[in-house]
Amino acid sequence: MCFPVHGRLPYQALSAGIFFFRCAVCNNKDKFQKEMLRMGIHIPEKDASWELEDNAYQDLLQCYQHCDIRRCLCKNGRDYNKPDSKWEIKRCQSCGSRGTHLACSSIKSWEQNWECVECRSIFAKGKYSKRKKHSLAPSEKMDGTTCLLEEPSPKLPRQSPGSQRNCLLQSPKIICQNNLSPCSLLELPTSNRVAMSLSPLMSNRNCSLRKKHLRMQRKEASNILKELKQQINTKTTRLNINTENIWKSALKGFRQRNFRPTNTIEVKFTNCKNRVKTDSFTGSKHLFFHLLMLHIQNSSLFEGSSAKNLSVDPQALKENLYFEAGKMIAVSLVHGGPSPGFFSKILFDCLVYGPENVKPNLDDVADAGVAQTIKKIKYSESLSSLQSTVRDCYDFLAAAGCLRPITSLRDKDMLVNDLLIHHVIKRIISPLESFRQGLKTLGLLEKMEMHPDAFSSLFCHKPENLSAEALCDLFTIHSSPDVNKVGAADFWMGYLQDVESGESVVTLQDILFFVTGCSSIPPIGFDPEPTIKFLPVHYPIGNRLLNCLELPITRTYENFKNKMEFTIRSTLRGERE
Repeated sequence: MCFPVHGRLPYQALSAGIFFFRCAVCNNKDKFQKEMLRMGIHIPEKDASWELEDNAYQDLLQCYQHCDIRRCLCKNGRDYNKPDSKWEIKRCQSCGSRGTHLACSSIKSWEQNWECVECRSIFAKGKYSKRKKHSLAPSEKMDGTTCLLEEPSPKLPRQSPGSQRNCLLQSPKIICQNNLSPCSLLELPTSNRVAMSLSPLMSNRNCSLRKKHLRMQRKEASNILKELKQQINTKTTRLNINTENIWKSALKGFRQRNFRPTNTIEVKFTNCKNRVKTDSFTGSKHLFFHLLMLHIQNSSLFEGSSAKNLSVDPQALKENLYFEAGKMIAVSLVHGGPSPGFFSKILFDCLVYGPENVKPNLDDVADAGVAQTIKKIKYSESLSSLQSTVRDCYDFLAAAGCLRPITSLRDKDMLVNDLLIHHVIKRIISPLESFRQGLKTLGLLEKMEMHPDAFSSLFCHKPENLSAEALCDLFTIHSSPDVNKVGAADFWMGYLQDVESGESVVTLQDILFFVTGCSSIPPIGFDPEPTIKFLPVHYPIGNRLLNCLELPITRTYENFKNKMEFTIRSTLRGERE
């Protein structure tokens, strides 16, 4: 039996009542109350005083209503909550102690689950080690020879088995100017439809589901980047760039006192020799970011062949260059530049899941000599050969801090694991943390942690090669009522096919550059979206400020093709001279 201070017990009994009066040390109730009654302490038969207070537990009934995302997009503040809108606050499904506006985390509906960064990092420990292969849904399982385009419309005449082997280029987006409603060539009378077979590259029936999945991920990442771009204001920061020393001039620009990542970036090339002239600041900016990403990829900050990991450069670490590189990548993606596309999977996982939750393997070792040493240990077939290899690699193991007594052949597994963790992860902890801090610019890293699959398509995979189908989907055709929509669109689609199949003197990149000033489609897309207008002009006109391609109305396809090639070649040749 515990013996609490006697002088305070009467007050405790009056406050707690018979239902809550118990020993404050051992929490015993029955024996404690009998002893207190024996000692003459009155225990009133009532509820506890704190249970009788009005609204005593009112605070427990309040739901957590606060947006904890690092960069909240709501102009009314983090505590603003408007039900049934994009500014409704959703709580973490696991802990309930963190929240986010639907718009701040790219949540499309209330039914979509959301987890905070803390809970996601906890679950990632088990998720990474027990990652399973993606299993396709029954609807996704299709034969490799199956065409991935839609089924033909019931209104179209049934094709013969031979003609069904050729997939059809999807109709371009057409906006009728009389009612501004989107229409398709498939809605036109059957007599006006023209079925055009694709070139061999475009009609590749073995287009893998993996590529389709990557396209969906890139589209999701594009939508997220567009939301991050809302932070960009109209205030302009000019960067004076020398293409012959892209890194030094970019570093100087990013470190200047008035540089703000949220400002609109304007690029001015200071060296006129051997450079491509661009008459739109969007094209100049895209060229700058393209050259900058190439330099970062091939710099001493990274090691490896195609899929690169961070290297250890003491001088770069001292000058904080890892931070600057991460910052430049974040600014490039949000401001409309190209994606990196050269990260190894292990590096990307370290960034989004944390290095403590990642388990490397032998393929992640970039140094051929180190990889060979680890292979010797891993594939030792006897204890004597293992011990001999360890003795030969004594200095290497000592430098890595992985020396351990070898008493059985099974010890090699732990030794190999220690070496992999040291060389792939622990060795680059300082560069990795500095690089992560740079990627936090404009809230990019937080979005990467929330949508790792989407951003993996930008960081770990090269952009898909430009195709006629991609250009066809990129442009929206604005046609007036007096223009033959079928003929005009057919000329445009036919020309794209000829270019892709090599039957033209220009390339698809030339066409895109002629209109937008960019040689590739940036992950965030174009603003404004590219459009096509058929007008009574003599030659094509590329308006890079509006991303608009004005095309002439011609009677024959040959005339249309000749005008396109002459104008594009002449324009690009003049810009390069």
